[in-house]
Amino acid sequence: MPIPVLVAVAWPYASGSRHLGHLAGAYLPADIFARHQRIIGNDVLMVSGSDVHGTPITVRADAEGVTPQDIVDKYHNEFLSQWDALGISWDLYTTTGTDHHAEVTQEMFLAQLNNGHIDRRTTTQLYDPKAKRFLPDRYVEGVCPHCGYEEARGDQCDDCGKTYDAVELMSPRSKLSDAVPEPRETEHFYFKYSDFNDDLKQFLESKTGWRNHVLNFAKGWVNEEGLIDRAITRDLDWGVKLPVEDLGEGKRIYVWYDAVIGYLSASQEWASKQDTPEHWKHWWHNDSSRHVYFIGKDNIPFHALFWPAQLMGVEDKIGQSPLHLPDDIPANQYVTFKGGKASASRGVGLTISQGLERYQPDALRYALAANFPEQADTEISDDEIIRRINEELVANWGNLVNRVLAMTYKNAEQAIPSAGELTEEDDQLLLLVDTALQTANSQLHQVELRAALRTAMEAAKETNKYLNATEPWKVLKTDKERGLTILYVALSAINGIRVMFAPFLPFSSQDLDTMLGKTTGWVRDELNPGTELSKPKPLFQKVE
Repeated sequence: MPIPVLVAVAWPYASGSRHLGHLAGAYLPADIFARHQRIIGNDVLMVSGSDVHGTPITVRADAEGVTPQDIVDKYHNEFLSQWDALGISWDLYTTTGTDHHAEVTQEMFLAQLNNGHIDRRTTTQLYDPKAKRFLPDRYVEGVCPHCGYEEARGDQCDDCGKTYDAVELMSPRSKLSDAVPEPRETEHFYFKYSDFNDDLKQFLESKTGWRNHVLNFAKGWVNEEGLIDRAITRDLDWGVKLPVEDLGEGKRIYVWYDAVIGYLSASQEWASKQDTPEHWKHWWHNDSSRHVYFIGKDNIPFHALFWPAQLMGVEDKIGQSPLHLPDDIPANQYVTFKGGKASASRGVGLTISQGLERYQPDALRYALAANFPEQADTEISDDEIIRRINEELVANWGNLVNRVLAMTYKNAEQAIPSAGELTEEDDQLLLLVDTALQTANSQLHQVELRAALRTAMEAAKETNKYLNATEPWKVLKTDKERGLTILYVALSAINGIRVMFAPFLPFSSQDLDTMLGKTTGWVRDELNPGTELSKPKPLFQKVE
């Protein structure tokens, strides 16, 4: 029975070009995982979109003298073209600027308000006396109150990962002017996250198989500090409108409350576009479904704590039954470039556009996947990308496929040869590939993507060793039948290995589908002798 799998992927701010750190941190891992889940037959729904309400957008719009919508349109379209170029297989990539998202956000707000989890409070926020306006969190920078990092954002520290209110920053400075912001009172709606501390402890205790840094961080927060109530509105004119008029004009629902709701609203939007408006419940009101969230480690508190609390706060108000909570959050660590954390705002690291200009899409996907920061921060440089492509992808997998297909095309009348009598050596290779398929399947299911890629590459290396040991180029001259059997076995091994590479390398996998026929699932399909082969061409280009 297929399992409904929701692949929920972090929403990038449409405020500037994304870099390879973003791609390796969330978007490429999600695509690899989703592609594997589809191959094994599960019901996958992979959703995300551009976050168009983030205050980095309004900061940039102010700096450039344009409207926030101008910024959104520019970068949302850039993202769409890059996802297409990279083969990211969204079921829906939308934005938080749709009417549908606003309606779902307002519905959730009202449900939580009616359940007593939202209230109004007078609070102190930072005000820019020169610009004469309250400052949303991202309009402020300063010194982190927890670790002393000197370039901390107004809502979260990039260095220690802690979240806080902007008024807690030390030495705050306004990004709108050179004025020192001053605290002033204003009225806002608060979500009572503290209502859910006990429920969240129980939720986290039930989780097994999560990455240690994710579970330890979330448990440490709840057990040591506990969640505090947070303002979920801001003094803004950009964002989702409030469904109530209690606070008057000039208030909007704040971005980090509404962005995570996008996973639910995008699922509903997708169902509506399929003319099956209730089908979203197959994932959200189904105990057998599996929800996997792909994010960077700076987003752990929002997905492991705040979002589950918001889902719990809805109770039975949306869709007649409880909404499904996260099953896994395989948050990646940071990608660094020359020792510094990749950052779009600070210009550290290659942008996705620069990566696509320099490398084939599959080659770039391979080099990043081989360096995914799954357990620790990972350094990526041009030299490391080129080494991975040339010494591993081209020299091992690409060379194996090209030389076996070229020899077969030349010596077997441009068709797949028949299998002769197999030796123990032949059987051992095919058993090795079949075992590797099982291993990689388990690794991918557990979101151990780097390990699965290594498993595939090791199987390719063993097949190259088999060729070097059996030397079909020599045997064909003295015993053509045996030589063709060796090529048949090597092709059979390739036919299994390509399944393991398929989630990672979609474009070259399509090329192999053309040459060898489409695969039927996560298995090594038997070859059909006599099937005509097209003239082979190298799958990958060596990078000079």
